Formats: sequence, C-alpha cells, structure tokens
Amino acid sequence: MLNPVKWTTSVEKVSESEYDLLIQATIEEGWHLYSQNVPEDGPIPTNFTFVKTDDYELVGNTSEEEGHTVFDAVFNMNIKYFENKAVFKQRVKITSKSNFKITGEVEFMVCDDSSCLPPTFVDLDFSIPTKNGITSVNFNKKEKKETAITTKTKIETKPKKEKKTLDKSLLTIFLIAFLSGFAALLTPCVFPMIPMTVSFFTKQSKSKAAGIKNALIYGASIIIIYVALGWLVSFFFGADALNALSTNVWFNVFFFLILVIFAVSFLGAFEIVLPSSWGTKVDAQADKGGVIGIFFMALALAIVSFSCTGPIVGTLLVQAAAGGNHIGPIVGMLGFSLALAIPFALFAAFPGWLNSLPKSGGWLNTVKVVLGFLELALAFKFLSNADLVLDLHWLEREVFLAIWIAIFGTLAFYLFGKIQLPHDSPLTHISVGRLSLGLISLIFTIYMIPGLWGAPLNLISAFPPPQHYSESPYGVGFSKLGGGSNTNHSNIPEGAHLMAPHDILAFNDYDLGLAYAKKVNKPVMLDFTGKACVNCRKMEQNVWPKDKILNILKNDVVLISLFVDDKRPLPNGEEVDSKLHPGKKLRYIGQKWSEMQTIKYGANAQPFYVLMNHNEENLNDPVAYTPDVDEYYKWLKEGIANFK
Repeated sequence: MLNPVKWTTSVEKVSESEYDLLIQATIEEGWHLYSQNVPEDGPIPTNFTFVKTDDYELVGNTSEEEGHTVFDAVFNMNIKYFENKAVFKQRVKITSKSNFKITGEVEFMVCDDSSCLPPTFVDLDFSIPTKNGITSVNFNKKEKKETAITTKTKIETKPKKEKKTLDKSLLTIFLIAFLSGFAALLTPCVFPMIPMTVSFFTKQSKSKAAGIKNALIYGASIIIIYVALGWLVSFFFGADALNALSTNVWFNVFFFLILVIFAVSFLGAFEIVLPSSWGTKVDAQADKGGVIGIFFMALALAIVSFSCTGPIVGTLLVQAAAGGNHIGPIVGMLGFSLALAIPFALFAAFPGWLNSLPKSGGWLNTVKVVLGFLELALAFKFLSNADLVLDLHWLEREVFLAIWIAIFGTLAFYLFGKIQLPHDSPLTHISVGRLSLGLISLIFTIYMIPGLWGAPLNLISAFPPPQHYSESPYGVGFSKLGGGSNTNHSNIPEGAHLMAPHDILAFNDYDLGLAYAKKVNKPVMLDFTGKACVNCRKMEQNVWPKDKILNILKNDVVLISLFVDDKRPLPNGEEVDSKLHPGKKLRYIGQKWSEMQTIKYGANAQPFYVLMNHNEENLNDPVAYTPDVDEYYKWLKEGIANFK
C-alpha cells in the first residue's frame, strides 16, 4: 500500500469575523501532487469541497501556493504540481457566535515518474478557535481506515529517490541555454568579435592585469544584459501568465509561427536586425571609457549580433516560458550569457590562445543554417501541442514524424554539400566535422523512419504525439504482429476488444471477462492498470510482445484490464457506497476498480497483475512491475499450471 501524501489542517484568525482555513499536504520524495487547475485530458486536479452550514460562508476560491509547471512525462503535457509540500488556503466569514466545526473533503491524485495512484478522497475537519491565533488539527481519517486493511500480498516498492537539490526543469533549461550560448559563439555575428574585443582590451589596458579586469567586467556586463532581459520577461508576464502560455492553444500556435520566422531567417531568407540608430547611440556611450563604457560595449555587441543571437534568445525565452516557471527565462538567459562571456574572459587572460582559433569563413554560416533546421523542427512541437489540446488530429504521429524525417533528412543532404543556401560559400570539400554532423543527422533520420510503422522511438518520446494519437494505432503499412495465436477472433465476444498492435483479446469489464473465461475454460489475468501509468506501458511495449509471453496472453488466459484512473462516471443506478470511505459514493468507473484492488489485494499501485480461477481465487501470488521477461514468464506458467 502506497500512501505518499499526509494532510493536516489549521485555522488562522484574520479578523473578528473572518478566518483562514489552512490545508497542508506533506508529500514523500519522488511523488508530486497536482494543482487545482490542470489542462483538459490531464490528471485529476486537487479539488476541495466544504459542507455548507448556516454558521459560515466561503469568501472567494481556495488559493494555492506557487508550484512547478513543467513537462509531465506521464501525461505528455505541461502541468502545475507540488513537491515535498503544498499549502492551500480558504477564507471563510463566520456568522455564528458559538463554537463549531467546519468539515469538508479533498479529492486528489499523486504521481511519480512512472505511475499515478488512483484519485483519493480525504476528510477535512476545522475547529474554529475562540481566541486569536492558530489552532491545528491533525486528522487523516483515510489513513486510519486503510491501516486496518489486512494485506495478504507482499508488495515490493522501489527505494526512495535521493533528495533533489535543484529543480530538474530549471537545470535542463540552464544546460540547453548554456549549449545554445556556445552555438551562438560560432555564428558570423559573434565569432569574429572575440579576437577584436580581446585585442582592444589588451592594447588599451596599461597592464595584463588591467586587461583581464576589463575583460571580466565586459563578460559580467554581457551576463547582466541578458539576465535583465530574462527578468523583464518574467516580471511583465508573471507566473500565472507563463503558465497560461504553456497550456494555451493560441500561444502555442504563436510560438510555432515565431520559431518558423526565426528558422527561415537563419536559413538565409532575411535577417532580423534592430534599428541602426540604437547601435549608433550605444557606440557613442561606449567611447566614454571606464566601467560604464565597457558596459555599453557589451550592449553594442548584443545589438550588433542580434541577427544571429536574436532567434536563439527568442527560442530560449519561448521554451522557458512554455515551461510555465517564472524563473525559467532568468535561468535561461543566465546560461546563455555565461557561455557567451566565458570565452572573452579566458582569451583576455591568455591572449596566446587567439592563435589557435579557427579563421572565420563559410563554416560560420553553416552553423547558422544547422540552427535554423533545429528551430524549424522544434517549431512543430508547439504546433503539435495545440493540435493535441484541440484534438483536431491534423498533426497526428505519422504526419509529425514525416515532417521531422524531411527536416533532418534535408539537413543531412545540406551537410553533405548536396544543397546550397543563399549565404553559403562555395564548397570545394567537406570537413571531417561537417561530415560527422551529416552522418549523425542521417542516422537520426533513419532511426525515425520505423516510427511510421508504429515503433515507439524512445529516444524522442517527449516530442512526437503519443502512439495512440495516430492515423492507426498499428502504424502505416500495418501488418499484424505475431505471437503464435491459435485463437479465432473473427467474432469478438461482448465487451471485448483487440489490443493493438498484437491483437490480444482483452476485456475492460470484470463481469463480462469472468463470464467469458468460464465459457472457454481459461484462467483470468487481472491487469490493474492506468491511462497515466508509464510502467504499465513499459510492460505492454517491452515484456508482453516477447513471443513466449505473447503466446500465453493470446491463447492461455483471459485478460481483463481495469483502469483505476478511468474518469468516466458510473452509469445511473450503478453508483455504490464506498467501503473504504463510509458515507461516500463512488463516482467514477476507475474508483470502482481502485477500491476493488485496495480491499481485495491490499495494493494501490499499478501495474498489478493477478492470476485467478473461476471462483475468483488467486492461482499464485500477484506481482507488480516485472520488467524481467523470464521472471514474468515463470509467474504466468506457474499460475496456469495451478489452474490446470
């Protein structure tokens, strides 16, 4: 049994008639709790309800502290969630003069990097104090009820993850920005400035130490300028607006158009430049000398090189903003400017290194073109986000992959010298570096091609639409996959379907599946799974397709897959009272299966597999996530042998 969230409540007096109900969630390492506002088709949001009485009235909505809005690999979208701790606040106005309690409940969902627990309800109790101050109430009735459940099955859980010292999303933004800064160094607008600027400092300074000092000030000025730009983006948009950017359809379309413009600019169609008057005015200030003059020299570099750095900076700001984290743009600009500033400081300290720099030439434009292709590929990720949210199916998985195959295939031809663009120099030979980069692009292109036929493409799984969002779940040019099936599925029984792409006969209804198992005299395999369960998909993609496993699933057992996060409401008349939470009714189909798993098997994590006979008795011990094919096969054979 997993119970990674503990809830406590407290009450704080605001005035004679108003109180704040404070609700705190303490979250175990490796797990995260979702916000009250999540994108459509995302997880179950955290939701608070309060029992209304004449003693009080709610003031406004329940507020929440700032969390992390990052890309969630489980749901394949940007979602706001909380780690370690979350605090919610609801203000109430008291209308009663006597002491009383306020009751309510919280519905929530928690996930780790591989799976989600089913939606859970916990009761909330608040005692209104008679004196100023804070009163705390430790409650969590759910925990007391669950600890009374006898667990017959030993559940192995993975060890806790080490405490994160830095938000992974911010670290990713920093690293990408840092690498982008080095890429910007190798463009025609910036690279020639290195020897010119360093030579200026060494010649104008009275000593080597003074030259190094001035170069360090120059580098620090570059960092200040770009970090200030990131701060301005964060300040004017704010965390809420950046969260809107990450999930809003039209902003994703806008980002797509912006990145396409940047890409076309890098490919040589036109240049994006700032007004020349800006550069003239800044140069005039730079002539004054001193620290102020050096700062304006750095500003002049930013303006003059904008045609090369602008699209890169714009892309970084778009990516950081799409993450919804208001610190993202600042961290991105810190990484980018640091990569720009370091070479100037190093070459000022060691001027002899300038002789080892390669000469400027056509290769600098090649770097720009490569960046243009990469920005063009990234642009379609934003267009795909918009298409997924609107569910238009215009940019399904096959179309997206076809576009990327065309982009990176064309990039390979360009690097091999088969395509010339407007600003390219005549190419008499291909350097080893260019050839290597071309081979990498070609290999990547070939790697993506099987994706059109349904290959999972794990290396780029975060970019294309999920496999189910496609013209066919079997892939283009579908031919049924093997597994030694001897079963004729031409007449699919009631309530069953064929799981793509291996044609495994499966039920999603427990009673219909059990009835069919009795009819064909086969054991039942219960598959407690979830739509948002990464480890479930890993089992289905990596373990189930193995011949000896697939043959059993198709011929020797009746598979019943029960989705514990199925958010469809139970049909009218089929609502039942919860046995775990007396007085509450089960609202969703998934809650029915989740409660069944918890009560009958003492487990609430997925995947969870049970082999049972027609009397609903276990044939052997149930198992959880089992990536070892031989171990899983041994478990299947043991259960089937016991059934026979």
